[in-house]
Amino acid sequence: MGGFSVVKATLVSGLLILVFFFLGESFLNLMGLDISSFAIAGSIVLFILGLEMVLGWDFFKGENNAKSGVIVPIAFPIIAGSGTLTTVMSIKSLYHQYNILIAILINLIIIYIALRSLNLLERMLGPSGILVIRKFFGVILIAIAVKMFRTNVHF
Repeated sequence: MGGFSVVKATLVSGLLILVFFFLGESFLNLMGLDISSFAIAGSIVLFILGLEMVLGWDFFKGENNAKSGVIVPIAFPIIAGSGTLTTVMSIKSLYHQYNILIAILINLIIIYIALRSLNLLERMLGPSGILVIRKFFGVILIAIAVKMFRTNVHF
């Protein structure tokens, strides 16, 4: 991933997180949704992304617009997906706003460093190593999706 793409993915992710931090609950209320419904919908998307990684199928087709290639699927739903957005909105009642904003900034710095390191990691691991890691983290993503779903489904 090129340097500009990494910066763009990080900035767009940060912007999405901040918008949801400040306006997310109001936006969901306007749409008649609650945080649990948003989290369940997001868990389904994460589940499908995990299946893509494990099975090697393409459920989400890439956009023909090259400009959106960084935004979807990297910035949203991977980095600033429903899990992140739901968490940011939910922890507002637990921690001071400034602490959460500092945590978001630190998270974005870590994301930037991780994205910048992808080419090096790819060269070190090779195609088969990348395939193994992709499948492993696909299973992890599926497990996270199942946990999000189970936590937010109330019968």
